[in-house]
Amino acid sequence: MSYHGRNLALNGPSNDYHLLPVTDQQMRYARAIAQQSALEIPVEAQQDRRSMSAWISAHKPIDPSPFANYPTGKQVAFAERISRSKRRPIPSECFRDKQMMSRWIDQNK
Repeated sequence: MSYHGRNLALNGPSNDYHLLPVTDQQMRYARAIAQQSALEIPVEAQQDRRSMSAWISAHKPIDPSPFANYPTGKQVAFAERISRSKRRPIPSECFRDKQMMSRWIDQNK
């Protein structure tokens, strides 16, 4: 590869195709949190979904419900799909703790 070709490859378009824009639903929820907490949403958080999700997680109000720590329906459905395809049972304690369910999903994808 010539110097010109390498230089073009290095200075060409950025590889940010994996950064997805913030969804309308994320933005509405972030604005509601910001309004309740008298916060401003940083520009960096508005750049992509992952950054916005991290900001929301850091600032969302704590849910006092005893079921707040349970995994979501989507999380359970995804874990069950993995369980069927890999023929591995999901430990029963994962159904009572969303962090454990998340770890099980990550280990069995």
